[in-house]
Amino acid sequence: MNQLFARHALLPDGWRNDVLLEWSVAGDLVDVTPGSTPPAGVERVAYALPGMVNLHSHSFQRALGGRTEFAADGPGSHDSFWTWRDLMYRFARNITPDHIEAIAAQLFSECLRHGYTSVCEFHYVQRQPNGDWYDRPAETAERVIAAARLAGIGVTMLPVLYSYSGFNDSPLKPEQQRFRTDADDVLRVIEALAPLRDGQTEVGVAPHSLRAASIAQINQVLAVLPAGRPVHVHIAEQQAEVQQSLDHTGRRPVELLYDQVAVDGRWCLVHATHLTNGEVRSIAASGAVAGLCPTTEANLGDGLFPLEDFLAVGGRFGIGSDSHVSQSPVEELRWLEYGQRLQQQRRNIAVSKEQRQVGDFLWQGALQGGAQAAGRPVGALAPGRRADLLVLDDAHPNLDGLALHEVLGSLVFSGNDNLVRDVMAGGRWVVRNAQHVAQQPIAARFKQTMAELREFR
Repeated sequence: MNQLFARHALLPDGWRNDVLLEWSVAGDLVDVTPGSTPPAGVERVAYALPGMVNLHSHSFQRALGGRTEFAADGPGSHDSFWTWRDLMYRFARNITPDHIEAIAAQLFSECLRHGYTSVCEFHYVQRQPNGDWYDRPAETAERVIAAARLAGIGVTMLPVLYSYSGFNDSPLKPEQQRFRTDADDVLRVIEALAPLRDGQTEVGVAPHSLRAASIAQINQVLAVLPAGRPVHVHIAEQQAEVQQSLDHTGRRPVELLYDQVAVDGRWCLVHATHLTNGEVRSIAASGAVAGLCPTTEANLGDGLFPLEDFLAVGGRFGIGSDSHVSQSPVEELRWLEYGQRLQQQRRNIAVSKEQRQVGDFLWQGALQGGAQAAGRPVGALAPGRRADLLVLDDAHPNLDGLALHEVLGSLVFSGNDNLVRDVMAGGRWVVRNAQHVAQQPIAARFKQTMAELREFR
């Protein structure tokens, strides 16, 4: 049995002292015992807490970071999500499976160093540049899973259903052909990935959006998808998307989904930025998770999710890094709260009657929602969960002399230093002293990939 002793550990019911954690060789926690005496020879740490779940990732977009931050030119021109999307499409034309794997490994090593121990990969670059399938239909998804295994992060692979360019079932544009799938295609990829499912890997599905997948297709996939598998969808991210849905269907996207699909706790509604009060209540009542990506939503000018109203009716949320302009869960949680403060012109919004510490509420809430969205036993230091944990750098001045109830507040809201020192994922130490164990070879391969991709600019 593997063991770790923490003077302070964040358990599901809050911080506890003198906690002995034990996990199996398979990477599952088997015992978590507060009030313990440290056994001889067992590693001791000051602060241990569950690793965060990144519930929304397009890993290949990590290679675009910082490269789309220039303004459109010409009279009356302005930049938006839609102009950014055109740039992303052009980038995706030339990316190969080797590139996909190298970029994903770099991203996942960065996510681990900042405190993510699981990722949900919303994967839609599935065909060759000319639109043909690879010899193995799951080729690119397999490459992302290989990158996750190299880096050591847990992964929920979500092959994407992507058939149309708009709500009126309009044909895909030439630059979207690499993403093209119908219901049968997606189910074939899911079946091909089945042998890769294990303690660190799950496979679900992701209808891209209601503009890219029809309700009939979604229901066709759900009828075959094995029970309990996660289902993710982009929805109501942009006001223009909401208007297009109204124009073509007479309903807003969330209304349309809930009217014609049985949405339950398997679902993660990504972004869900523009909601009516009724839609807020529908999502909360269904048990679905709202997948919030504040840094990407800010970068793309999406808007602000109605968090306070959603929490008031018992809504569940998690966080993701989406386009990966940031790889830090601290930054996502900080800006989730700060966006609400700017909108409401008040402070300390993400709290409940039971939990008045904002940092604690955000971290624990994102853990619970993220674990649900991932469809994996993660998100808590408890028997039966994966041994995914972070060790904070207790020598850092930001943690010096703090009361336990102040630790997560300092982690989330004090400065930009990374306070994560060590990271374990699935019972394996993957970050030690703030360095990923395979950081140098992963970075070297990423740099070579970026050099190759720059040749196509």
